[in-house]
Amino acid sequence: MKKSFRFYLALWGAKIGTLLLKIFRRNATFFPGKFALKVCPDFIGRIQKPKTMIAVTGTNGKTTVCNMIEDVLKDNKYDFIDNKYGSNIDAGVATTLISGVSFMGKSKKDLAILEVDERSAPKIYPYLTPTYLVCTNLFRDSLMRNAHTEFISGILTKYIPKDTILILNGDDLIVSNLAPENKRMYFGIDRLDTDTEECENISRDIIACPKCDTKLVYDYVRYNHIGKAHCPKCDFKSPEIDYLATKLDLENMKMTLKIGEREEEYDLISDNIINIYNIISVITVLKQLGLSKEQINESLKKLKIVDTRYTEETVNGVKIITHLAKGINPIACSRVFDYTRKYKGNKAVFLIVDDLHEAVKGSENTSWQYDTDYEFLNDESIKQIIIAGARYLDGLVRLEMAGVNKEKIVYERDELSALDKLKLEGIDTVFILHDLYSMELKDAAKNKVEVMIKNLDKKEK
Repeated sequence: MKKSFRFYLALWGAKIGTLLLKIFRRNATFFPGKFALKVCPDFIGRIQKPKTMIAVTGTNGKTTVCNMIEDVLKDNKYDFIDNKYGSNIDAGVATTLISGVSFMGKSKKDLAILEVDERSAPKIYPYLTPTYLVCTNLFRDSLMRNAHTEFISGILTKYIPKDTILILNGDDLIVSNLAPENKRMYFGIDRLDTDTEECENISRDIIACPKCDTKLVYDYVRYNHIGKAHCPKCDFKSPEIDYLATKLDLENMKMTLKIGEREEEYDLISDNIINIYNIISVITVLKQLGLSKEQINESLKKLKIVDTRYTEETVNGVKIITHLAKGINPIACSRVFDYTRKYKGNKAVFLIVDDLHEAVKGSENTSWQYDTDYEFLNDESIKQIIIAGARYLDGLVRLEMAGVNKEKIVYERDELSALDKLKLEGIDTVFILHDLYSMELKDAAKNKVEVMIKNLDKKEK
């Protein structure tokens, strides 16, 4: 697209607005792009872009994947633009592109890393063609925004540009069939000892063959619809994996990755299966950019999952783990609940997952809680569950439906007051499972638990 007068008016206004916001110490991560799109609706199509653009989308993991890609690239002295501190919808992407051009609209960087919301595909991809597009997974999410996975996968297939090379989770039967005409490569994990023949989750987002509607046969299930499957009547099946983790050594935090005929060993920064998938997708992207195994692995060793997603520390012999559980997202919550129950030792769980917050403009219905595997919290190793917040009574009902003994449950509206009832005797780990919009509360709860552990230690002495 040619640059029109309207385009330059939008660009210059956005540039000046960015400067003013910075002078007043305000974040210029959304408004410049929103202004530019208001003045010039096809602004993203007209602005000059970096030669190589990596986009990352999917229900869960896109922020983590982007952060890891960016951190490895920075460690290897790459120069790029990204929307790490901004929005992943059209206005945020526009703001990022504005930051990467001169006052006359000439691109100053050769590389961009962009997190892209799945629902924003119709507003972004008609104007921007990623060189590579990573899709981490597609699961049921907020009913108000995302309806069903078929709806989201349909949007992506319709709007993903034909020239974009796809990097897809091959263990996700929905993701692996996105935009079938596009060139693609798959990442995944070989069969694990913990995989099962039957799904133990409440929800599975693909059961019937999308070609002939026959019930799919799963060779093995990892969780929900993640695994390996085939149709007994037609040729539909899980794809062959290009970047395949053939061995996970979680004791030594190592992973063997098979790429074609060769094998490479990488360090793991997390033992959570979700994050292992994220790491493999990151390696796949970095390989396409030409980084060597040594460059990638040396940088991976320096990384950790961002504090908004996961933290771990030990106070007087008791571990405190904070873990994002992402309310309104049943699969994300279920994976965290599963990780919690399988974590070694005796646990106490502080659960603050609500759908009542300003970020989503109030509450939607609570049906997502009934797609979430609260049954995973009904485990002998979990000695106490404290549930608090605006939806604490809904959570209580769901826990009781999951068979959790009510004597184990503390339920109270005020979050920090509820923590006063935490029982630390015999507990090896305290899990604080929080929402995306509860960061300050998560930090306050963590600090309070630290004090309680220290005070308990003093009493015992």
